[in-house]
Amino acid sequence: MLIDNTRTLLLEAAPQVDSDLLDYMLGYFKDESNDHSYEALYDFLGPLLDEAGATTDLIQDLCQRFADMNSSNKTSKSGEVKALESSMTMSQTTSNTLELTQAPKAGDIRHIMSSRGPGTSLVDQRKLLNAEKKIAEKRAARGGYTGEEDIPVWNPNVKPAIIVNQTKSQSVADSRSKDIKLENFDIQYAGKPILTNANVMLAFGRRYGLVGKNGIGKSTLLRAIAHKELVVSSHMRVLHVEQEIAGDDTSAIDSVLQADEERESLIKEEKSTNIKLNKTSTPAGEMAALNQRLKDIYARMEEIESDKAESKASAILNGLGFSPVQQQAATRTFSGGWRMRLALARALFCRPDLLLADEVTNYLDFPAVVWLENYFQNWPATLLIVSHDRSFLDSVSTDILHLHSNQLDHYRGSFTNFVATRLERKRNQIREYEAQLQYRQHLQAFIDRWRYNAKRSAQAQSKIKILEKLPPLVPPSKDDMEGMGEGQDSIYFKFPAPEKLSPPILQMTDVSFGYTPDRTILKNISFDLQMDSKIAVVGPNGAGKSTLVHLLTGENAPKNGICHRHGRLRLALFSQHHVDQLELGGSSVHFLASKFPGMPEEEYRRVLGRFGLPGMSALQPIGTLSGGQKSRVVFAWMAMTNPHVLILDEPTNHLDMDSIDALSAALREFKGGIAIVSHDEQFLDAVCNEVWVCDNGGLTRFEGKLGVGDGVVRQYKKSLNIDGI
Repeated sequence: MLIDNTRTLLLEAAPQVDSDLLDYMLGYFKDESNDHSYEALYDFLGPLLDEAGATTDLIQDLCQRFADMNSSNKTSKSGEVKALESSMTMSQTTSNTLELTQAPKAGDIRHIMSSRGPGTSLVDQRKLLNAEKKIAEKRAARGGYTGEEDIPVWNPNVKPAIIVNQTKSQSVADSRSKDIKLENFDIQYAGKPILTNANVMLAFGRRYGLVGKNGIGKSTLLRAIAHKELVVSSHMRVLHVEQEIAGDDTSAIDSVLQADEERESLIKEEKSTNIKLNKTSTPAGEMAALNQRLKDIYARMEEIESDKAESKASAILNGLGFSPVQQQAATRTFSGGWRMRLALARALFCRPDLLLADEVTNYLDFPAVVWLENYFQNWPATLLIVSHDRSFLDSVSTDILHLHSNQLDHYRGSFTNFVATRLERKRNQIREYEAQLQYRQHLQAFIDRWRYNAKRSAQAQSKIKILEKLPPLVPPSKDDMEGMGEGQDSIYFKFPAPEKLSPPILQMTDVSFGYTPDRTILKNISFDLQMDSKIAVVGPNGAGKSTLVHLLTGENAPKNGICHRHGRLRLALFSQHHVDQLELGGSSVHFLASKFPGMPEEEYRRVLGRFGLPGMSALQPIGTLSGGQKSRVVFAWMAMTNPHVLILDEPTNHLDMDSIDALSAALREFKGGIAIVSHDEQFLDAVCNEVWVCDNGGLTRFEGKLGVGDGVVRQYKKSLNIDGI
C-alpha cells in the first residue's frame, strides 16, 4: 500500500486532522504486521476520524477501500519466491498433507491454526472470540446444554471416589492436643473439585455449623475426615453419624451401651479376670498380678463412671423420643428413621473428640430437636454439623464454616450473625467493585478522548500506564450466598392457583383410627381444612401425624366418625415415600410424561424449570440427581395436578436454604389450602398461621398469643420446656 495515497485519502476524509494524529495513523499502515482487515481498520481509525470530524458513512467507505487496497497488494506479491522460515524434510510432506485433508475434530481450532505455520492463521481471532462469546451466552441461556456433553449415566452399583491431596495436618501445640488444623488440602469427588488449597482449624470444644448450597460438597468433606482421607491425629476419636445401624436382637439400650468400646472391653476383662482368680489351679505368682490388674480395671471403670452408663444411655434415648418400652425393644423392630436415631444416640453416648453430624434433624420430631439443641449447647468436645435448619444452627453453633467456590471461610458466631456479616461483606465488595469500575471507566474515557491529541497525548499515555498496572477487576460472585437463604431469588417455585370451591373442602368430625382393633392411634379428632388454611401439624414421632396425613388423603378410612371431601377436590401429597418411588433410571421429563402423557416435551421442561431443574438436569437420570433435586421433581408433579389442597410431610428434608425459602414463598402465594408436617421452625413460621398438636391420641389446636414477637410455631416450641442432659 502506498503511504502517499493513504495520506491523501485520510486528508480527504478529515481535512481538519492535525499533523501529529495523521502521522500516528500512517504509522499503523507502515507496520505490515498489523491487521489491515476492514474490522481491524474500523476499530483503529473509527474513533480517530470521528474525533477529527469525519462522518460514519465516510469512515466505513474509507476503511473498506483501505482493506481492498491491502488485499490487492498481497495478491500482487503472491508470485514472489520467499524463503521458508524453517527447513522442511520432503519425506514428511505426504503425512502432513494427509493430516490436513482429514476433517478436524469438532471445535479443534488449534488444528486449523497450526497447519499454516508460525505467524499466520486461517481464523480471524477477533471474529472467533466474538463468536465463541455469543455461543457461550446461548449455551448459558439454554441452561448449559451444548448438545455435545454426555448426559450422566446412573449406575446404582458405582459410588464415585473421593480423591484427597493433603500437604500438612497437625494437632496444634503438642501431639496430645485435641485442636485440629488441616492445611493446603484438595478434595475431588467424581472428578469434580470440592476444595482447592483449603485450610481449616477446628478448636477443641467449639461447635461448627458447615453451610453451603446443595451439591457443593459438605457431606463429602465430612466423609473425607471420617474415613481418614484427611489425616487427623491418631489419638483423636472421630465419629460420623451417617448411616442407620443394622437391626438385630440387641435391645436399643444395649446397642447404645455397646457403642462405648472401652467400657465393653473393661467389663469383659473384669469377668475373665475374676474367672481366673476363682480357679484354684491359678499359680500364686499369677494371682498377685491378676489382683493388681483387677484393681486397675475398677479404677478405670470408676474414672469413666461406668456405673452411671445405663442411666445416661436411657436419658439420651428418652431425649430422642424412645419410650421405656422402645428402649428394651430389639433394634430389628425399628424403622430406618428410628435406627438413625439409635446411631445418633450411640454417638452422643460415646462423646468422641470430634462428632460429625450430617442432617441429623431430618429424622427427629419437634421435641427431639429441642432436646438435641439443649444437649449440644453443653457438648464438651468438638462438633462439626451440617444442617438446613436455621433455628437449629442458631441454637447450636459457635462458629460457621462456609463452603463455596472450592474454599472454606470461617466466621465466629451463630448462623444469623454469619448471614449478617456475609451480606455486609458482600455489600462492601459491590461498593468497592463499583468504585473501581467507575475509576477505570474514567481513565478509559480520558484515554479515548485525548490519546491522539498532540497537547494531551502525554497525559493519555500516563493514564494508559496506570490502567495497565491495575490488577484485573473481577466482579463479586453472584452465588456466594446461595444455599443459605440469601441467594437473591436464585430459585423460584410456583404452584398454579386453583379454582375456588365452596366449603366444606376437607373436614373430619369425631374421627377415630387404629391399625389394629386393640390399638387406637387417633381418637375422636375433628379437623377442618379450608381453601385459605395454612396449618402446621406438630408432635412427637409415633403420635399419629403420618396417620392423620393418610386420613386426609383418603389412603386410610376412619374406623369411626365422618371424613368429608368436596366432590371436586384435587389434593396433592408430598412425602419421602413419593421421592423414594421415583424411577431412578429415567429422566425427570420421562417421569412427568408417564404421569401426564400427551403433552409436548417443552411443557414438561417448562414445569421442571419452574422448580429449579432447567436444561440438562431435566434430562439426567433421576438416580444422578441430589436429594433436593429429587424433591423438586415431586413438587413439579404436584404442580401439574393443579391441586386445591397441598399436604406436605417433611418437605424440607434434603433441601438447601434457598430451596426452602423458594418453597415457603410459593406456599405463601398459593391460593389453596395447606397442611404441613415438619420440625423446621423457621419454615413453618414463614408459611403457617395455625399449629395443631398431635399427641396422646388427640389433635388439638395450639393457641398462640398475638403481639409477642415470636411466630406461633416458635411459641409452641418454647412451651415444650425440654432440657438436655
